[in-house]
Amino acid sequence: MSKAQFNFSRFHRAIGCVALMFACGLPGMAAAQSYPNKPIRLIVPFPPGGGTDILGRILAQRLSESLGQQVVIDNRGGAGGNLGAGLAATAAPDGYTLLMVSASYSVNASVYKLSFDPLKDLAAVAQVASVPFVLVAYPGLPANNIKELIALAQARPGQLNYGSSGNGSSPHLAGELFTMMSGTKMVHVPYKGGGPAITDLMGGQVQLMFNTVVQSQPHIKAGKLKPIAVADLKRSPALPDVQTISESGLPGYDISNWFGVLATGATPKPIIARLNKDILQALDNADVKARFAGEGAEPVGSTPAGFEQLILSDIDKYGRIVKAANVRVN
Repeated sequence: MSKAQFNFSRFHRAIGCVALMFACGLPGMAAAQSYPNKPIRLIVPFPPGGGTDILGRILAQRLSESLGQQVVIDNRGGAGGNLGAGLAATAAPDGYTLLMVSASYSVNASVYKLSFDPLKDLAAVAQVASVPFVLVAYPGLPANNIKELIALAQARPGQLNYGSSGNGSSPHLAGELFTMMSGTKMVHVPYKGGGPAITDLMGGQVQLMFNTVVQSQPHIKAGKLKPIAVADLKRSPALPDVQTISESGLPGYDISNWFGVLATGATPKPIIARLNKDILQALDNADVKARFAGEGAEPVGSTPAGFEQLILSDIDKYGRIVKAANVRVN
């Protein structure tokens, strides 16, 4: 074969590869160009009224306007959020079924036997918001900051207790991480939801609880609870004078609740990119910012890759806590 013939043959092979790559990308590009042309379902894997549902409805309203199609909330509570997640994981990968999740999505990977792969069957679209936790105490507890609390817990091993919204919940694991990092022993008291837990905390039946800033703030202002420290790495704008756990005794302590949107795993990347763009635009809207702030949520926004990394890192973090504390769900 001559040099000219060899080069000509190699040229044709290269053209063929490019053509194949282009053809493979055509379905996704074509789908993105016509997307969306019908209503979109946003599954909220919890009952109406909770944080995931409220933020999901705020976001859905704005997305309906920008996408030109109605975004319909579909509440599918059950199994700690896994029922709704399973439905989204097995939906058609066309961008017309989305899932609103919280940090419990990463927790569930370690505490439940899932019917789907949280890393393959669902694809990250964007982180939507972050909601910090605050460690709050019954006013009569003789400790006002992290150092005093650690000293008290070390002096009374097994005598202090903390409530949570249930075994395997983020507040429960926040407490487990605290006891591991502080070398203390406290008793976990699980409740069927955060409402009953905070009621008993104000009544003195339990002494401590990790709870969201927005849910705790009214009770703090009323003097029914006292803040010990914020669980995030940075202070909360809602409680600017309250130190973080990390800065006041346990460097590196970081537990917070977040919210985000996922799509079915094989959804074309151009559709993921379109959804990401519209979500970020929605989060930059003044009305959305104000309504999120009213729920104690800080709009975040992220790339799909950035949100995927957050999910991965939290699966690893919570998995280590679950294993070390031998956490089991009922």
